[in-house]
Amino acid sequence: MKKIFLFLMLVAFLSIVSAQINTDRVLAIGRNALYFEDYVLSIQYFNQVIKAKSWIAEPYFYRAVAKINLDDYKGAEEDCTLCLQRNPFLVQAYYARGIARQSQEKYAEAIADYDKGLEFKPEDRQMLVNKAVANIQRKDYDDAEKTFEVLMKAHPKYSMNYLTRGAMYSEKGDTVKALADYNKAIEMDPYYAPAYGNRAILLYQTNDLKDALADLNEAIRLSTRESGYYINRGLVRCQMNDLRGAMADYDQVISMDKDNLIARFNRGLLRYQVGDNNRAIEDFDVVLQLEPDNYMAYYNRALLRFETGDYHGAVSDFDVVLGQYPNFTPGYYSRSEAKRKLNDQAGADRDYWTAMNMDDKAKKSPQSSGQTGSGQTGNATATTSGSNDENTREKSDKNISKFNRLVVYDKDEERRNKYQSDVRGRVQDRNVRVDLEPQFVLTYYEKIDPVKKLVYCDKMVEEFNNRMVLSRKLRLTNEEAALTEDQIALHFASINDFSAKIEAQPTNADAYFGRALDYMLVQDFSEAIKDFDKTVELDPTYTMAYFNRAVVRYKQLVYNMSQATSSDDLATSMGSMNFNMGKSQPLSRTPVDPTTASVKDNKRAYEHELITRDYDIVIRLNPGFVYAYFNRGNLRCSQRDFRAAIQDYNEAIKRDPDFAEAYFNRGLARLSLGDANQGIADLSKAGELGIINAYSIIKRMTSN
Repeated sequence: MKKIFLFLMLVAFLSIVSAQINTDRVLAIGRNALYFEDYVLSIQYFNQVIKAKSWIAEPYFYRAVAKINLDDYKGAEEDCTLCLQRNPFLVQAYYARGIARQSQEKYAEAIADYDKGLEFKPEDRQMLVNKAVANIQRKDYDDAEKTFEVLMKAHPKYSMNYLTRGAMYSEKGDTVKALADYNKAIEMDPYYAPAYGNRAILLYQTNDLKDALADLNEAIRLSTRESGYYINRGLVRCQMNDLRGAMADYDQVISMDKDNLIARFNRGLLRYQVGDNNRAIEDFDVVLQLEPDNYMAYYNRALLRFETGDYHGAVSDFDVVLGQYPNFTPGYYSRSEAKRKLNDQAGADRDYWTAMNMDDKAKKSPQSSGQTGSGQTGNATATTSGSNDENTREKSDKNISKFNRLVVYDKDEERRNKYQSDVRGRVQDRNVRVDLEPQFVLTYYEKIDPVKKLVYCDKMVEEFNNRMVLSRKLRLTNEEAALTEDQIALHFASINDFSAKIEAQPTNADAYFGRALDYMLVQDFSEAIKDFDKTVELDPTYTMAYFNRAVVRYKQLVYNMSQATSSDDLATSMGSMNFNMGKSQPLSRTPVDPTTASVKDNKRAYEHELITRDYDIVIRLNPGFVYAYFNRGNLRCSQRDFRAAIQDYNEAIKRDPDFAEAYFNRGLARLSLGDANQGIADLSKAGELGIINAYSIIKRMTSN
């Protein structure tokens, strides 16, 4: 009996150990997915861990981070609470819950979370910034100023302190202090576009149009793809009667985003003003397709249709407007004129006398309606007299009498842009960084880049796809897309299908390669590498398996390094290739054990060697495969071996003279070696080929 009991105890112990290993592995895979911004997939992995071991705090925290990135703030708040119930000393969970609560406008509760987190980390910059912004959002400016004092004492060289406090002073109406803080922010970091954008708004509000225009010009030079700067510059140019320049700005916004409602509406008004009526109608058509309840657009289109002789269309639009605003006097006068053109005299008279009666009542009781007006048909131009506020309206302002005013961003949206807090979206995206273009990979999915619109191709990959080995077409990309829930389920099912095929055909290299791709897509890097290993063992000439094995090994290496250097960082979903030029900052204040550091360095060097060997084999098997040279160049940049990296980029460009990413990364490598002239030339070429961020870097380098 004793032996049986001991045997049962051993079995139970082994099962516990097995469960521990499995949950740790699933949690690690989930963190992989989170790190590489595959949020939906990561949540599924964390769900599995929680189901198996609901008493562990970490999976709740990581699931909360994923939910924040998906804008599920309520769910994130609940997960952080569950995490803190299990481990009340996890500082990141207070920070994450603060973000979730702040995003739900629960400002007092968010501040309480930041305060609790600051008990453990009194000088934490992100929590201090968010606490200050939360105080501003609830109009507690005194507490916000106290937080800024702590923040500036702890981090005196952080320009965002002044930018955020300047936004607060601007909201309070203290333009002198706001301007001083914006000036200081720009002095400390003259290459940060939002600082110029914020100062431009302040200067515009104080009617300093010339300086506002200069700031917006600078903001656009530093951030050429930010549509808000063009929209604001269009407003400034309108105030300065530069209609051609304003039109060009709205054209630029629409070329970047054809569905931008503000740019479409404002351009429609400007086109009406210069007599380009048919094209103005086209703009309002687009606005109404995207926003069918935009009655301002209906009224402006009605006026334009009247001008172009489309009286039936005009009456139809006036009907829509008056159905929503039955007390809008100008609408009746305008519809009366349109009906008269259609020889509907009775209807015209009826509308005219309705408007006259409404005017008479308004004269006797001026405050009875805010929508009365003169009997003029009106036009769609913005007036130039009075303050700037009299010439514009916020997008959410539905007062139909403001139909002819240019649209500006709502105050709430403007406020979010001004504060630049870490409340929404991915934390790591808030600061401008100089990053390498990422490595290429063979996969099924890619993000669509609206600027480059390039299709990367290679003869080897095309021949593989033509063999119809896999059920989906492989493509080359360096912009991987996160999987949807349906795609995740599809690839888990595909893993099972390939496993069955492998069991039936254990020497089928294509089956191992296909399953490796599925494992890679669900972020299970260890299993993916095992299958790539088996693929090349069965077929030593399987070039694509070597290539993707190198890619996956590098992903795993980057992830492991991020965990080693920043284990307590909320931004676990940071981008994979941060490329800092000459501005290294300590990632951790924890003392480093030399022996441990040496072991880690040796392991990292070994991993780099394995990755390099794979790219070497790819190049030997297929010397024309430019993406292997490019990826190996990126690997060497990560080792700060910029000269070797440049040689790899040279080889890639020699084989593909239009390889934009290779020019961009070679430019950064040359700048890191102090070769400004050739570096800028490479960045210029990259910009010409579609990498717009290159121009921002060129501006930085040539402004000194």
